[in-house]
Amino acid sequence: MISVLIPVYNYNISELVSEVHKQLITSETPFEILCYDDCSNDIKFQEYNNIINTLSHSEYHILPKNIGRSAIRNKLAQKATYDWCLFLDADVIPKNDDFISTYLKSISEQSDVIYGGILYQEKHVDDAQLLRWIYGNKREALSAEVRNKNTYLSFLTLNFLIHKRVFDTVRFNEDIPNLRHEDTLFSYNLKEANIRIQHIENPVYHLGLEDSKTFLQKSLDSVEAINLFINQDLLPSNYTRITNIYSKIKDNVISKVLASIYYKFEATFRKNLLGKNPSLLIFDLYRLSYYCTLKSKR
Repeated sequence: MISVLIPVYNYNISELVSEVHKQLITSETPFEILCYDDCSNDIKFQEYNNIINTLSHSEYHILPKNIGRSAIRNKLAQKATYDWCLFLDADVIPKNDDFISTYLKSISEQSDVIYGGILYQEKHVDDAQLLRWIYGNKREALSAEVRNKNTYLSFLTLNFLIHKRVFDTVRFNEDIPNLRHEDTLFSYNLKEANIRIQHIENPVYHLGLEDSKTFLQKSLDSVEAINLFINQDLLPSNYTRITNIYSKIKDNVISKVLASIYYKFEATFRKNLLGKNPSLLIFDLYRLSYYCTLKSKR
């Protein structure tokens, strides 16, 4: 009844697969676990993950070349045997031992996509990862009640159940660069296709936190990705929080001032964001002002 689909790249997923496999056995539902490795360049992770092939109804397969996050998800969905596909990112672990049964109980005739949510460890992380941890806790680790107020934008692709028929209508876009925000584009395509996202309380912990420098760079990559999607008419200009703000100020001097602020205060912003007390307000200003610089280059 359920295909668990896990794309992986340079990460040990043996613990995740073992936990999910144990819960699936307990549930007594027909299942398979498909893990596709996007041609990891560190052989030790392939060695760790090979143990998955010893588990019943489970497969760990290494792709001959790297194809990117969107293509590997589509490939997994295409290979899936069962109608319901549970996508999990490699760096997550279920919070509860009824994770699988909670998803199974949430399925109804009206269900298309079910998102269980995300959590971060409560304990203080290493200072080098502080920005990512604070952002995750404040912006991503939202209750189902809060997520339902903004159904599509609060959807993330690291922990969701989806019916295979949805992929007849909406697939992950393989034509976009392997930057970021493929989940944002996917959620918008679901919205445009009138495919309902059901939010429930069935979270996973996100374990693979990047250091703040890496996260900052990925954040700028994300801004560039959103700009590309808008320029290619893949997203409306007001779909995300930052681009919605820009759409309201683009025709006045504020956007030019913000672009100047980025050039003048980038080092100051980074000092705060890489420090021991990073401000999400500054983080938002950092990304918005960077977006304004991209728009000023048109």
